[in-house]
Amino acid sequence: SVPVLLSPSVNMGRMHTPGKGIAASALPYKRSPPAWLKVSAKEVEAQVAKFAKKGLSPSQIGVILRDSHAIAQVKSVTGNKILRLLKKAGLAPALPEDLYHLIKKAVAVRKHLDKNRKDKDAKFRLILIESRVHRLARYYKRTRQLPPNWKYESSTASTLVA
Repeated sequence: SVPVLLSPSVNMGRMHTPGKGIAASALPYKRSPPAWLKVSAKEVEAQVAKFAKKGLSPSQIGVILRDSHAIAQVKSVTGNKILRLLKKAGLAPALPEDLYHLIKKAVAVRKHLDKNRKDKDAKFRLILIESRVHRLARYYKRTRQLPPNWKYESSTASTLVA
């Protein structure tokens, strides 16, 4: 029998769609900060903490630092990622960001379903969204980023994202 060779570009597909997208931004090969960047690690850490105290999420902080302060990669300047800096300062969000946004989406779809009871597609999509929430919560419990007794409940979900 002839062995079946898989091409190296076989990607794991997305969970509830047929897409196998590979779009991503490419990080620079050089891990050191650019020579023209005259900002110290302490200053960047202070800026990250300042933005977190304003209530911004780690990805929003990264976008602001990239677009307004010309700091392309916080990790190259400080040696730590934004979330690690926030955890060190005790400013990390209670819920992981991706889980927070999935819960927020589920709350929005549920609110839509309260007004539009016959929307069968929205009901189906809500089931898919909530299954992703449960899967992600299971992962975060396993990696101890969520307490083991944490549970997603649709009735109390709106208070989590309020």
